[in-house]
Amino acid sequence: MPIKSFRPLTPSLRFTALNMQAGLSKKRPERSLTEPLKKNGGRNCYGRVTVRHRGGGHKRLYRVIDFRRAVRDVPGKVLALEYDPNRTANLALVQHNDAKSYIVAPKGLKVGDTIIASDKATTNDFTVGNNFPLAIIPPATRVHCVELYPGRGAQLARSAGSSLELVAIEGGKATLKMPSGELRLVNATCRATIGEVGNEDHHLQSLGKAGRKRWLGIRPTVRGMAMNPVDHPNGGGQGKSKGGGGRQHLVSPWGQLAKGFVTRRRKKPSTSQIIVHHNGRKPRGRK
Repeated sequence: MPIKSFRPLTPSLRFTALNMQAGLSKKRPERSLTEPLKKNGGRNCYGRVTVRHRGGGHKRLYRVIDFRRAVRDVPGKVLALEYDPNRTANLALVQHNDAKSYIVAPKGLKVGDTIIASDKATTNDFTVGNNFPLAIIPPATRVHCVELYPGRGAQLARSAGSSLELVAIEGGKATLKMPSGELRLVNATCRATIGEVGNEDHHLQSLGKAGRKRWLGIRPTVRGMAMNPVDHPNGGGQGKSKGGGGRQHLVSPWGQLAKGFVTRRRKKPSTSQIIVHHNGRKPRGRK
């Protein structure tokens, strides 16, 4: 959808550019597919802040999404395309006989289209919105909502505009190319949906004012360099300086490196399934 800019009638409108999406339903979400969503302000079960700069924001309802595509071999009709406040992608409300479900809306899916999830397919079935195991999808196909483990439900490529490329299938493993360039092996029985996630212009938005950020539940962030030494390792210094008057590396309030620090655990089990990292390097031990 095109990004709409506004006449600068107010200071905030001067920089506002919003994704005005035509064709989205203006009705309330399907009541049987919604749940209450309690806010935690970035706090864990002990009441301690584990994610900073969270809190407030507009009240939301959670939409229950069928990431497993549980209804198989039954064609479904797209009843509506809906906005979801809990994610960047839009949702599609699908009717399967007497049951309804939400799925992540792919690019090009329209109201009235028919989609299906199945374990078998013909050449003409590989159209946008259909869901199949990776083993029967042709190589070089763009897919989204891909399972990382069979039966667990979609975990990869679920955000707006994202997709993976199915490179090859060999020995019961499917090779997927991530948006970062990483090549990864996944069990070929994992399911994937054909096409790319819609609402690809989401990242081009400019919220225009601080208040709109607060509506999303995001609180203000203060730079560590703007603090005093007692409050942050990067604070202090005579005038503007890099890190407390010295030339130390930028860190978090607790001293964790903020830039250039590898955060992935080396002994993570799924590392063995990576063929090529996003930076072009191969994992240790792989030739």
